[in-house]
Amino acid sequence: MASAPQNPTKTLSLLTLSIILLSTHCVSQPLHSQPLFSPTPSPPSAISQLTPSDTNNHTRAPLKPILLGILLGTFSGFLLALLFLYLIRLVFLYTHLTPLLNGPVVFTPQINPKSLQLALLSNPQSDQLTQIPNASPACKYLKLQIETNISVAIKVVSLKPNSNSSSEKRKIQQKLESLSRLKHQNVLTLRAYLLEKDKLFIAYDFLSEGSLEDLMKRVRAGQIGLNWEVRSKIALGIAKGMRYLHFECNPRLMHWNLKPTNVILDEAFEPRLGDCGLVKVSVESEGDLWIGDQEHFSYFIAPECNQGGRYTDKSDVYSFGVMLAILLTGRDPSDRLLTVESSRDGLVCWLRHMQQAGEAKEALDTSILGDEVEEEEMLMAMRIALVCLSDVPADRPSSDELVSMLSQLHSF
Repeated sequence: MASAPQNPTKTLSLLTLSIILLSTHCVSQPLHSQPLFSPTPSPPSAISQLTPSDTNNHTRAPLKPILLGILLGTFSGFLLALLFLYLIRLVFLYTHLTPLLNGPVVFTPQINPKSLQLALLSNPQSDQLTQIPNASPACKYLKLQIETNISVAIKVVSLKPNSNSSSEKRKIQQKLESLSRLKHQNVLTLRAYLLEKDKLFIAYDFLSEGSLEDLMKRVRAGQIGLNWEVRSKIALGIAKGMRYLHFECNPRLMHWNLKPTNVILDEAFEPRLGDCGLVKVSVESEGDLWIGDQEHFSYFIAPECNQGGRYTDKSDVYSFGVMLAILLTGRDPSDRLLTVESSRDGLVCWLRHMQQAGEAKEALDTSILGDEVEEEEMLMAMRIALVCLSDVPADRPSSDELVSMLSQLHSF
């Protein structure tokens, strides 16, 4: 939305003064330098003595001041029209200016704004606000019990240092209002938010299984088993959520911060994407690129972003490729044991090396091997992951193509 001029009163004063000066000049300027008609008729002898040249000069002389008056009058009318249009624009901008909202903003009738504010601000150490089970502190999600039967997940976001200005607060409000309109089974629903100084509290639907990051930690620790059917369901759900953001919602949206801590799972292990587009308002951003809240998550950033390139929907696809590789191998992307000669450490390079060496099966999580058909599906999924992990964005599939590719895995 275009912003109003810094000093509209000064601009109006200058326009008005210009019009008054021009009008005064037009009024003070005589329209004729000499009378059009003589009070007494000229003697016939005088008329007969005029040459044709004198007659033409006498006829054309009054036209110059007339034309000047018309020109100045037209210019004054043009300035008056500009002034009128400017006043209309000011009225339009004022009436369409987003009002700054105080207190909680709620998008669902099930949440009482006063109860939400009281729980978040009056007593932060209250029993109503607890760490989500199985969630790591880095996830920053807390469980809030508002009423007897209402639980929401609260994401606490630290804002940029300049977020206290009115213009920045309006941008945050507009961003969150647009996010509240996102409706998809694989996108986390925004239920409410509270903007307080340098903190932003965001209320989402509470999902019992926590994040994908926490789930895979439990898998690696042997606390829970996760077969290929569930893992492929999670991968397909993430891809469907991306497709919705990239192609189906209006306006289209890139996630900007796709990583395992922002993939939340319900009791049926259906994934939902959280924090869609929120990187623009948090201190985790620098310009247009996410720099990560921990070094661990730098593995999910596409190569073009590390090289100062533009973030696109294909950058989200790269992040998805890393998560698909994690689901297939069960490995931590920052595992220092994944070492490839003449290359940096990391899951992506190790996976490429195993594929090129013809040892792709050796890279799969041994806890889910056994069924021959499923092994073939996993090897095909690994090829999909490697295509997503291409260093060239144009070589990666779109999220729409990705959904189609993953959906066909079970049909082979």
